[in-house]
Amino acid sequence: MISHILYSVDNLFPSRKHIMYEVTSEIYSETDFQTTNSSDGKIVSTFKFVYPTEVRSATKDKDGDFEVELLKLVGLQVWRGALLLADFIFTNRKEFQNYEILELGAGVGLTSIAAAIYSKQVFCTDINLGGILETISSNVKRNKSIIKNPMSVLEFDFKAETYAEELKEAINKSDIVIAADVIYDDDLTDCFIRVTDILLQNPKKKTVYIALEKRYVFTLSDLETVAPCFEYFLTKISKKPWKVNYIPIDFPQYFTYKRCKDLVLLKIEI
Repeated sequence: MISHILYSVDNLFPSRKHIMYEVTSEIYSETDFQTTNSSDGKIVSTFKFVYPTEVRSATKDKDGDFEVELLKLVGLQVWRGALLLADFIFTNRKEFQNYEILELGAGVGLTSIAAAIYSKQVFCTDINLGGILETISSNVKRNKSIIKNPMSVLEFDFKAETYAEELKEAINKSDIVIAADVIYDDDLTDCFIRVTDILLQNPKKKTVYIALEKRYVFTLSDLETVAPCFEYFLTKISKKPWKVNYIPIDFPQYFTYKRCKDLVLLKIEI
């Protein structure tokens, strides 16, 4: 069964709805996502995926689509890590159906929506910046016909020192924590590691899965091509008493994207 995810970008100039904004995530230059300008002024692209063979027939919208809305900010676009995590969840769907999932830095919510097809419950979180929580909530509504399990949208600011009661409850209930492509800024990485530390110390044991893409740059100081954000992340977590394992990414691919060699999937426990 082949289906697809749609996402849209708000057109910030209603009087110029013929203008289609360029999406800068590199996956769009590698795959034709059939981008169109919809009648409501949003730019819509199609993310195709294949359901696992034994999945029960899912009720979809009239076009058979997942719909995911996307804002214009680079950090709120769909990146490869989110699609890799969705593939991983689909591959391990029998295991995931027994767990409650907490996603950090969920962006437009694509991976959380994919998880909600199988997992017992999903808590989809991100910082409330640029209307992202409203965007995620609208995507949940768009996909209510295929979301089979409870899904909540909550604010989780990595820099916050205190958490709302609803977020505390979500943290206490969750079994698995997922995050995709949240390692791209050293300050944010420090905050993410601090949050991960807090989650792993929760009385309820948790497993953390982090998907990311190593992004290389050439530096004069090193005189070679390096992945500084990834290296910084590895240096920081090496000081933690965590069990960190690399998961081979040779599992089945259900979503249409280029699974490049620089994608990394980590499993972290204590």
